[in-house]
Amino acid sequence: MLIFIICIGELGISMKKSIIAFYKFVDIKDPNVLKLDLKNFLKETSILGTIVLSKEGINGMCSSDKLEIESFKDFLFKKPLFSDLEIKESFYFEAPFKKMSVKTKDEIVPIGDQEVKPRIKVGKYVEPEKWDEFISNDDVVVIDTRNNFEVELGSFEGSVNPKTKSFREFPLWWRKNKNKFHGKKIAMFCTGGIRCEKSTSYLINNGVKDVFHLKGGILNYFEKQSVNKKNKWKGECFVFDQRVSLTPQLMAGSFELCFGCRNPINEKDKANDFYEPGVSCPKCHNTKPEKKILGLRERQKQIYLKFRREKKKVMSL
Repeated sequence: MLIFIICIGELGISMKKSIIAFYKFVDIKDPNVLKLDLKNFLKETSILGTIVLSKEGINGMCSSDKLEIESFKDFLFKKPLFSDLEIKESFYFEAPFKKMSVKTKDEIVPIGDQEVKPRIKVGKYVEPEKWDEFISNDDVVVIDTRNNFEVELGSFEGSVNPKTKSFREFPLWWRKNKNKFHGKKIAMFCTGGIRCEKSTSYLINNGVKDVFHLKGGILNYFEKQSVNKKNKWKGECFVFDQRVSLTPQLMAGSFELCFGCRNPINEKDKANDFYEPGVSCPKCHNTKPEKKILGLRERQKQIYLKFRREKKKVMSL
Protein backbone atom coordinates (compact mmCIF):
# COMPACT_ATOMS: atom_id res chain seq x y z
CA MET A 1 0.00 0.00 0.00
CA LEU A 2 2.85 2.39 0.78
CA ILE A 3 4.40 1.77 -2.65
CA PHE A 4 1.04 2.48 -4.29
CA ILE A 5 0.70 5.83 -2.51
CA ILE A 6 4.20 6.90 -3.52
CA CYS A 7 3.51 6.04 -7.15
CA ILE A 8 0.33 8.07 -7.12
CA GLY A 9 2.24 11.02 -5.66
CA GLU A 10 4.89 10.78 -8.36
CA LEU A 11 2.19 10.51 -11.02
CA GLY A 12 0.54 13.67 -9.64
CA ILE A 13 3.81 15.59 -9.96
CA SER A 14 4.34 14.40 -13.55
CA MET A 15 0.79 15.42 -14.48
CA LYS A 16 1.24 18.99 -13.25
CA LYS A 17 0.50 21.39 -16.09
CA SER A 18 2.51 24.45 -16.99
CA ILE A 19 0.38 27.48 -17.92
CA ILE A 20 1.97 30.35 -19.82
CA ALA A 21 0.55 33.78 -20.64
CA PHE A 22 2.20 36.24 -23.01
CA TYR A 23 1.56 39.26 -25.18
CA LYS A 24 3.55 41.74 -27.18
CA PHE A 25 2.60 44.76 -29.22
CA VAL A 26 4.78 44.50 -32.32
CA ASP A 27 4.33 45.16 -36.02
CA ILE A 28 3.37 41.85 -37.71
CA LYS A 29 3.14 42.41 -41.45
CA ASP A 30 1.24 39.21 -42.28
CA PRO A 31 -0.47 37.56 -39.27
CA ASN A 32 -1.79 34.73 -41.47
CA VAL A 33 1.74 33.56 -42.31
CA LEU A 34 2.60 33.48 -38.60
CA LYS A 35 -0.69 31.71 -37.87
CA LEU A 36 0.19 28.90 -40.28
CA ASP A 37 3.67 28.61 -38.78
CA LEU A 38 2.27 28.36 -35.25
CA LYS A 39 -0.39 25.82 -36.22
CA ASN A 40 2.20 23.61 -37.95
CA PHE A 41 4.29 23.57 -34.77
CA LEU A 42 1.37 23.10 -32.38
CA LYS A 43 -0.29 20.23 -34.29
CA GLU A 44 2.65 18.01 -33.33
CA THR A 45 2.09 18.75 -29.64
CA SER A 46 -0.63 18.34 -27.01
CA ILE A 47 -0.53 22.05 -26.14
CA LEU A 48 -3.97 23.59 -25.50
CA GLY A 49 -5.07 27.23 -25.24
CA THR A 50 -5.73 30.30 -27.35
CA ILE A 51 -3.42 32.55 -29.36
CA VAL A 52 -4.66 35.73 -31.02
CA LEU A 53 -2.64 37.40 -33.79
CA SER A 54 -3.09 40.73 -35.53
CA LYS A 55 -0.99 43.33 -37.26
CA GLU A 56 -0.51 44.96 -33.84
CA GLY A 57 0.93 41.91 -32.08
CA ILE A 58 0.35 38.60 -30.29
CA ASN A 59 -1.65 37.59 -27.22
CA GLY A 60 -1.88 34.07 -25.85
CA MET A 61 -2.44 31.61 -23.02
CA CYS A 62 -1.37 27.97 -23.40
CA SER A 63 -0.90 24.89 -21.26
CA SER A 64 0.77 21.49 -21.43
CA ASP A 65 3.44 19.51 -19.63
CA LYS A 66 6.67 21.31 -18.76
CA LEU A 67 8.77 19.80 -21.58
CA GLU A 68 6.32 20.77 -24.33
CA ILE A 69 5.94 24.28 -22.97
CA GLU A 70 9.72 24.72 -22.86
CA SER A 71 9.90 23.59 -26.49
CA PHE A 72 7.19 26.07 -27.44
CA LYS A 73 8.94 28.92 -25.63
CA ASP A 74 12.15 28.12 -27.53
CA PHE A 75 10.16 28.16 -30.77
CA LEU A 76 8.84 31.64 -29.99
CA PHE A 77 12.13 33.06 -28.74
CA LYS A 78 13.92 32.02 -31.96
CA LYS A 79 11.68 34.35 -33.94
CA PRO A 80 13.22 37.86 -34.14
CA LEU A 81 9.85 39.48 -33.38
CA PHE A 82 9.53 37.56 -30.09
CA SER A 83 13.14 37.20 -28.94
CA ASP A 84 12.36 39.46 -25.95
CA LEU A 85 8.83 38.16 -25.35
CA GLU A 86 7.90 38.25 -21.65
CA ILE A 87 6.20 35.01 -20.61
CA LYS A 88 4.43 34.50 -17.29
CA GLU A 89 4.32 30.90 -16.10
CA SER A 90 2.28 29.18 -13.41
CA PHE A 91 1.34 25.58 -12.62
CA TYR A 92 -1.90 23.69 -12.11
CA PHE A 93 -2.86 20.05 -11.66
CA GLU A 94 -5.48 20.06 -14.41
CA ALA A 95 -5.47 21.28 -18.00
CA PRO A 96 -7.28 24.66 -17.87
CA PHE A 97 -8.13 24.63 -21.59
CA LYS A 98 -10.14 22.22 -23.72
CA LYS A 99 -8.69 22.87 -27.18
CA MET A 100 -5.99 24.75 -29.11
CA SER A 101 -7.06 27.75 -31.16
CA VAL A 102 -4.93 30.17 -33.20
CA LYS A 103 -6.92 33.14 -34.49
CA THR A 104 -6.26 36.30 -36.50
CA LYS A 105 -8.21 39.43 -35.57
CA ASP A 106 -8.09 43.17 -36.17
CA GLU A 107 -6.82 43.73 -32.60
CA ILE A 108 -5.28 41.38 -30.05
CA VAL A 109 -7.40 43.10 -27.42
CA PRO A 110 -10.21 45.20 -28.97
CA ILE A 111 -10.70 48.79 -27.87
CA GLY A 112 -12.09 49.93 -31.25
CA ASP A 113 -9.74 52.89 -31.82
CA GLN A 114 -7.14 52.48 -34.58
CA GLU A 115 -5.17 55.47 -33.26
CA VAL A 116 -4.26 53.56 -30.11
CA LYS A 117 -0.74 52.16 -30.64
CA PRO A 118 0.84 50.78 -27.44
CA ARG A 119 4.08 49.84 -29.20
CA ILE A 120 4.65 53.57 -29.74
CA LYS A 121 3.39 55.12 -26.48
CA VAL A 122 1.96 53.85 -23.19
CA GLY A 123 1.67 55.11 -19.62
CA LYS A 124 4.37 54.87 -16.98
CA TYR A 125 4.77 51.46 -15.35
CA VAL A 126 4.44 51.04 -11.59
CA GLU A 127 6.20 47.97 -10.16
CA PRO A 128 3.95 45.63 -8.10
CA GLU A 129 6.05 46.20 -4.98
CA LYS A 130 5.35 49.95 -5.16
CA TRP A 131 1.72 49.80 -6.32
CA ASP A 132 -0.05 49.92 -2.92
CA GLU A 133 1.96 52.91 -1.80
CA PHE A 134 1.46 54.72 -5.11
CA ILE A 135 -2.33 54.34 -5.23
CA SER A 136 -2.62 55.46 -1.60
CA ASN A 137 -1.67 59.02 -2.59
CA ASP A 138 -4.51 61.56 -2.52
CA ASP A 139 -3.74 62.87 -6.01
CA VAL A 140 -4.10 59.41 -7.62
CA VAL A 141 -7.32 57.98 -9.06
CA VAL A 142 -7.27 54.20 -9.56
CA ILE A 143 -9.35 52.76 -12.43
CA ASP A 144 -10.10 49.08 -12.94
CA THR A 145 -10.16 48.56 -16.73
CA ARG A 146 -11.71 45.09 -16.57
CA ASN A 147 -15.32 44.19 -17.28
CA ASN A 148 -17.92 44.51 -14.54
CA PHE A 149 -18.33 40.76 -13.92
CA GLU A 150 -14.56 40.50 -13.35
CA VAL A 151 -14.51 43.40 -10.90
CA GLU A 152 -17.28 41.79 -8.85
CA LEU A 153 -14.94 38.94 -7.89
CA GLY A 154 -12.27 41.24 -6.49
CA SER A 155 -10.40 44.51 -7.02
CA PHE A 156 -8.10 47.03 -5.38
CA GLU A 157 -9.65 48.90 -2.49
CA GLY A 158 -11.01 52.31 -3.51
CA SER A 159 -10.67 51.72 -7.26
CA VAL A 160 -13.20 53.07 -9.77
CA ASN A 161 -15.31 50.46 -11.59
CA PRO A 162 -16.43 51.73 -15.04
CA LYS A 163 -19.02 48.89 -15.09
CA THR A 164 -18.31 48.05 -18.72
CA LYS A 165 -19.60 44.88 -20.37
CA SER A 166 -16.64 44.81 -22.76
CA PHE A 167 -13.34 46.64 -23.15
CA ARG A 168 -14.71 48.39 -26.26
CA GLU A 169 -16.95 50.42 -23.94
CA PHE A 170 -13.99 51.94 -22.09
CA PRO A 171 -13.42 54.94 -24.46
CA LEU A 172 -17.09 55.95 -24.22
CA TRP A 173 -17.01 55.64 -20.43
CA TRP A 174 -13.88 57.81 -20.29
CA ARG A 175 -15.39 60.53 -22.47
CA LYS A 176 -18.43 60.70 -20.20
CA ASN A 177 -16.47 60.73 -16.94
CA LYS A 178 -13.09 62.34 -17.65
CA ASN A 179 -14.04 65.69 -16.07
CA LYS A 180 -14.42 63.95 -12.69
CA PHE A 181 -10.69 63.24 -12.68
CA HIS A 182 -9.34 66.62 -13.74
CA GLY A 183 -5.96 67.40 -12.17
CA LYS A 184 -5.47 63.85 -10.90
CA LYS A 185 -2.89 61.20 -11.74
CA ILE A 186 -4.60 58.23 -13.39
CA ALA A 187 -3.47 54.74 -12.36
CA MET A 188 -5.01 51.77 -14.17
CA PHE A 189 -4.80 48.01 -13.85
CA CYS A 190 -6.14 44.81 -15.43
CA THR A 191 -5.54 41.05 -15.17
CA GLY A 192 -2.25 40.63 -17.01
CA GLY A 193 -1.41 44.15 -18.19
CA ILE A 194 -2.49 44.02 -21.83
CA ARG A 195 -5.70 46.06 -21.53
CA CYS A 196 -3.83 48.76 -19.63
CA GLU A 197 -1.31 49.04 -22.45
CA LYS A 198 -4.21 50.15 -24.63
CA SER A 199 -6.16 52.18 -22.09
CA THR A 200 -3.10 54.23 -21.09
CA SER A 201 -2.22 54.76 -24.76
CA TYR A 202 -5.80 55.91 -25.37
CA LEU A 203 -5.67 58.44 -22.51
CA ILE A 204 -2.34 59.84 -23.70
CA ASN A 205 -3.83 60.28 -27.17
CA ASN A 206 -6.62 62.25 -25.54
CA GLY A 207 -4.37 64.70 -23.73
CA VAL A 208 -3.94 63.08 -20.31
CA LYS A 209 -0.35 63.56 -19.13
CA ASP A 210 -0.03 61.71 -15.82
CA VAL A 211 -1.02 58.16 -16.76
CA PHE A 212 0.29 55.09 -14.92
CA HIS A 213 -0.42 51.35 -14.92
CA LEU A 214 0.41 48.29 -12.83
CA LYS A 215 3.25 46.45 -14.56
CA GLY A 216 2.21 42.92 -15.44
CA GLY A 217 -1.27 43.41 -14.04
CA ILE A 218 -2.97 41.78 -11.07
CA LEU A 219 -1.33 38.39 -11.63
CA ASN A 220 2.14 39.93 -11.51
CA TYR A 221 1.10 41.74 -8.30
CA PHE A 222 0.03 38.40 -6.80
CA GLU A 223 3.35 36.85 -7.79
CA LYS A 224 5.59 39.66 -6.55
CA GLN A 225 3.68 40.77 -3.47
CA SER A 226 3.15 38.97 -0.19
CA VAL A 227 -0.60 39.56 -0.31
CA ASN A 228 -2.24 39.84 3.11
CA LYS A 229 -4.95 41.82 4.93
CA LYS A 230 -2.84 44.99 4.85
CA ASN A 231 -2.67 45.01 1.04
CA LYS A 232 -5.02 47.03 -1.12
CA TRP A 233 -6.25 43.97 -3.04
CA LYS A 234 -9.52 42.40 -1.84
CA GLY A 235 -11.06 39.19 -3.21
CA GLU A 236 -10.12 36.89 -6.09
CA CYS A 237 -9.11 37.53 -9.71
CA PHE A 238 -11.12 36.24 -12.67
CA VAL A 239 -9.12 34.40 -15.33
CA PHE A 240 -10.27 33.34 -18.79
CA ASP A 241 -9.77 29.59 -18.44
CA GLN A 242 -11.27 26.60 -16.64
CA ARG A 243 -9.89 27.74 -13.27
CA VAL A 244 -12.34 30.71 -13.40
CA SER A 245 -10.64 32.61 -10.56
CA LEU A 246 -7.33 32.75 -8.72
CA THR A 247 -6.56 33.62 -5.13
CA PRO A 248 -3.73 36.05 -4.27
CA GLN A 249 -1.63 32.92 -3.67
CA LEU A 250 -2.18 32.02 -7.37
CA MET A 251 -4.27 28.98 -6.42
CA ALA A 252 -7.61 28.08 -8.03
CA GLY A 253 -10.29 30.19 -6.37
CA SER A 254 -13.81 29.58 -5.06
CA PHE A 255 -15.70 30.46 -8.24
CA GLU A 256 -16.98 28.34 -11.12
CA LEU A 257 -18.96 29.21 -14.24
CA CYS A 258 -22.72 28.99 -14.59
CA PHE A 259 -23.25 26.92 -17.72
CA GLY A 260 -26.38 28.88 -18.54
CA CYS A 261 -24.86 32.38 -18.74
CA ARG A 262 -21.07 31.79 -18.35
CA ASN A 263 -20.91 34.21 -15.41
CA PRO A 264 -18.82 33.30 -12.35
CA ILE A 265 -20.75 31.97 -9.35
CA ASN A 266 -19.72 31.02 -5.81
CA GLU A 267 -21.18 28.96 -2.96
CA LYS A 268 -23.56 31.77 -1.99
CA ASP A 269 -24.97 31.84 -5.53
CA LYS A 270 -25.39 28.05 -5.50
CA ALA A 271 -27.33 28.25 -2.22
CA ASN A 272 -29.83 30.62 -3.87
CA ASP A 273 -33.28 29.27 -4.77
CA PHE A 274 -32.75 30.42 -8.36
CA TYR A 275 -29.69 28.23 -8.86
CA GLU A 276 -30.16 25.08 -10.94
CA PRO A 277 -26.96 23.12 -11.68
CA GLY A 278 -26.02 23.24 -15.36
CA VAL A 279 -29.08 25.37 -16.17
CA SER A 280 -29.22 28.77 -14.46
CA CYS A 281 -28.05 30.93 -11.57
CA PRO A 282 -29.45 34.03 -9.80
CA LYS A 283 -27.92 36.19 -12.56
CA CYS A 284 -29.69 34.47 -15.47
CA HIS A 285 -32.81 32.94 -13.89
CA ASN A 286 -35.89 33.49 -16.08
CA THR A 287 -33.86 35.02 -18.93
CA LYS A 288 -33.87 32.03 -21.31
CA PRO A 289 -36.70 30.56 -23.44
CA GLU A 290 -38.29 27.31 -22.26
CA LYS A 291 -36.78 25.33 -25.15
CA LYS A 292 -33.27 26.39 -24.09
CA ILE A 293 -33.96 25.49 -20.45
CA LEU A 294 -35.25 22.02 -21.40
CA GLY A 295 -32.12 21.46 -23.50
CA LEU A 296 -29.85 22.44 -20.61
CA ARG A 297 -31.76 20.19 -18.22
CA GLU A 298 -31.42 17.24 -20.60
CA ARG A 299 -27.68 17.92 -20.93
CA GLN A 300 -27.29 17.99 -17.15
CA LYS A 301 -29.25 14.73 -16.87
CA GLN A 302 -26.89 13.00 -19.34
CA ILE A 303 -23.85 14.27 -17.42
CA TYR A 304 -25.30 12.82 -14.22
CA LEU A 305 -26.09 9.45 -15.85
CA LYS A 306 -22.57 9.25 -17.28
CA PHE A 307 -21.15 9.98 -13.83
CA ARG A 308 -23.29 7.18 -12.35
CA ARG A 309 -22.09 4.70 -14.98
CA GLU A 310 -18.42 5.57 -14.44
CA LYS A 311 -18.84 5.34 -10.66
CA LYS A 312 -20.34 1.83 -11.01
CA LYS A 313 -17.36 0.73 -13.10
CA VAL A 314 -14.90 1.99 -10.49
CA MET A 315 -16.84 0.30 -7.65
CA SER A 316 -16.86 -3.03 -9.51
CA LEU A 317 -13.04 -3.13 -9.91
